[in-house]
Amino acid sequence: MTMRDILEDIHFLAGDLRNFDGSRGVLSETFYHVYCSGEEPEDDARVADWAEWAGAYETLLHRRQQYYDAVGQAESRSETLGQVIGKAARREPLPIAA
Repeated sequence: MTMRDILEDIHFLAGDLRNFDGSRGVLSETFYHVYCSGEEPEDDARVADWAEWAGAYETLLHRRQQYYDAVGQAESRSETLGQVIGKAARREPLPIAA
């Protein structure tokens, strides 16, 4: 996986979550806090919807962590941010924790 792959996932997921937020009337972060506390939707037909929303948010959090980990690893290898940007622009793989 490359930095660009991760970035593309982040942008796709952010758009997906904007749709959830807009149609549900709360930010995904707020929803996820409620979801993790064990609260369930009033309508059983929405259980799958909540699971999809939570899954998208969890994936976004994971991708962001991968992104920041990759930048941190590059810094620990004494790469400049400019070098990281150049590699990402060329779609060169960077070591990224799974």
